Amino acid sequence: MSLLAVTIVLAAAVCHAAWNIVAHGVSRIGMPFLWWGAVSSTVLWAIVVPFTGGLGTDDLTGFAIGVVVSAVLHYVYMLVLQRGYASGRLSTVYATARGTGPTISVIIAVLILGERPSLLALLGVAAIVVGVVAIGFVDRGSDPSPVAVDVRATRRRIDPAVAFGLLTGVAIAAYTIWDAHAVRTWGASPVAYMVGCTAVEVVLFSGSLGRRARELPAVLRAHWPRILAFGVLSPMSYILVLVAITMAPVALVAPMREVSVILVSLFGALVLREGRPVRRIAAATVVVIGVALLAG
Repeated sequence: MSLLAVTIVLAAAVCHAAWNIVAHGVSRIGMPFLWWGAVSSTVLWAIVVPFTGGLGTDDLTGFAIGVVVSAVLHYVYMLVLQRGYASGRLSTVYATARGTGPTISVIIAVLILGERPSLLALLGVAAIVVGVVAIGFVDRGSDPSPVAVDVRATRRRIDPAVAFGLLTGVAIAAYTIWDAHAVRTWGASPVAYMVGCTAVEVVLFSGSLGRRARELPAVLRAHWPRILAFGVLSPMSYILVLVAITMAPVALVAPMREVSVILVSLFGALVLREGRPVRRIAAATVVVIGVALLAG
């Protein structure tokens, strides 16, 4: 990968870690926050579209198809991710999802998109995936809450945080592969494409609000700084990824962006006191090694 592509992906990772920390803090609000997040994302980034090449394509039908399919996939992703954050630790959900997503993305990119990364790059991919999954399972065996639980009963069922993390990872792989195909095939501008996606998400979230629509004014008053932060950081993190996949293979971009797991894990350990910081840092080091191999 070129230095520019690496820099773009790492910047995307920082933005991604930041907006997930923001979203985790209000995960129990659910749909009203997601609705405001989609609205703020659309409004804030629509202003930038004229200065970033407009739509970037004359194929309006292709652009519309790409945007609608992507919006549905992102809608599912957001719902599952929020459920995961409401049911488990930030680090566990995030790392499990970010490990599953690139694993599937790499397999599809090689088998379906015909990408052929070098052996060194594939070793980097493997290191990143192993490190990310290791971080996700650091909390295995620790008591998830101060309330006593039946340990034997708990071991017989999968941790909800891990389950939702895996489902989120599947959604990540789906939208990553689709968006790479859409941007490359129809030549859409990443900013316009993302704005179109979030605009459709507003419609989808509106249909899911139901009676909770009455909560929207109160949520805005109480959490407008988070809503604005989400509106800036969430689209930016993915716009940068869309730019990167026009410069480098998906099989390399998808795993490298997961360096964000290091930042989220450190936040979980140092700020949220989720525990076992040494193990988290050790697993994060494996991720860094993988990124170095990819960059080489």
